[in-house]
Amino acid sequence: MIKKILVSQPKPSSEKSPYYDIASKFDVELVFRPFIKVEGITAKDFRAQKVNILDYTAIVFTSRHAIDHFFTLAKELRVAIPEDMKYFCVTETISLYIQKYVQYRKRKVFFGTTGKIDDLLPTMVKHKTEKYLVPMSDVHNDSVAQLLDSKKLNHRECVMYRTVSNDFTPEEVKTFDYDMLIFFSPSGIESLTKNFPDFKQGEIAIATFGPTTAQAAKAAGLRLDIEAPSEKYPSMTGALQHYLLETQE
Repeated sequence: MIKKILVSQPKPSSEKSPYYDIASKFDVELVFRPFIKVEGITAKDFRAQKVNILDYTAIVFTSRHAIDHFFTLAKELRVAIPEDMKYFCVTETISLYIQKYVQYRKRKVFFGTTGKIDDLLPTMVKHKTEKYLVPMSDVHNDSVAQLLDSKKLNHRECVMYRTVSNDFTPEEVKTFDYDMLIFFSPSGIESLTKNFPDFKQGEIAIATFGPTTAQAAKAAGLRLDIEAPSEKYPSMTGALQHYLLETQE
């Protein structure tokens, strides 16, 4: 019987989150506790990459983390970002977040609609003469670079932030008594094995979102009870609701 679920994400900001509906409908306790956190790299580590921000005329942002760490590093490095710098963002929500750091001018901010860089590509191609800088996490693949190469765009990727384990306190370790754990990234699985080296799954149900997370969980010897997204359940909340309907008495 599932009574207490740990969701390895920050607590939803909206009261209308489907997670709250699930908690109410199935009388389960949901605890939101990220297993990972994002932190910026040091100015020294950034300099080691031999990237000069002012050599570029446009910045490509794929997340709010990228925006936070780009402007934080620029401040640390005492780099004054020119007013005519252009920003290309994968969604409008991310583009609006830039206002936290600079005066928002629509003509210098461009955004896509799907959250994928593929969707942003046609706009970037229209600005073919720009020199693009793409701030990234230390955990990334070459897909973005290959995509920009395919359109012969002048670009450079650089690491500005990293994903690290959000370690559990001794008290949290002692009271770790969940019936289900939900993971959204391979880093979350790594954090579980780091914080709980003697973890025994037993009756604990495990849910993963995304194929790489599922792969990491299986590689760690865990049994998966929910794998999302699927054709029938594209969201984690949809898959979770279906599982609880099937299993709760």
